[in-house]
Amino acid sequence: MKQELVIVGALETNCYLAYDARTLDCAIIDPGAEPEKIFPVIAQLGLKPKMILNTHGHTDHVGANLDMKERFDVPLLIHRLDLPLLEAMKDSELCLLLGAKESPAPDGFLQDGQTVAFGKASFVVIHLPGHSPGCVGFHGHGTLFSGDTLFSEGVGRTDLPGGSRKDLERSIRTRLHTLPRRRWSSPATVP
Repeated sequence: MKQELVIVGALETNCYLAYDARTLDCAIIDPGAEPEKIFPVIAQLGLKPKMILNTHGHTDHVGANLDMKERFDVPLLIHRLDLPLLEAMKDSELCLLLGAKESPAPDGFLQDGQTVAFGKASFVVIHLPGHSPGCVGFHGHGTLFSGDTLFSEGVGRTDLPGGSRKDLERSIRTRLHTLPRRRWSSPATVP
């Protein structure tokens, strides 16, 4: 599996294009904004999007879901507990500020332990409540895409609606610290 990072939006969200190097089948992870920056990278690499994966439902991570759906007609997946965050985008002033569009409804819901596959690459979904109730990570091929659960030298915020410091600490301690440490991404870098 390979990955390409595209930094998008006013909050500089990490959108990842994770792909099978042989088939070029691709998962678009957290298309937060600026589809005009994401589309050319997909075309340049010759990628074939197969799904849109949201680590959570905050506007800065889902603001280009609609553009990706319209262009590629692929399923959009998010954890069920973050569905209210997607629905709250309607008429949101934050959407206007961040240049985000209202997200379409998901085509399915991610579950803890589920495997999502594209080409010969795959991830296991890890439910990581704390930053949001339905926050998830994607782990596979020695990589963890953690959304806003982890940052380089820090952790995600818990002061937004649905956030919980206690849940975030538990997720990190019991779900992430138990993973094999190879290469963690999005945007976490763990020594």
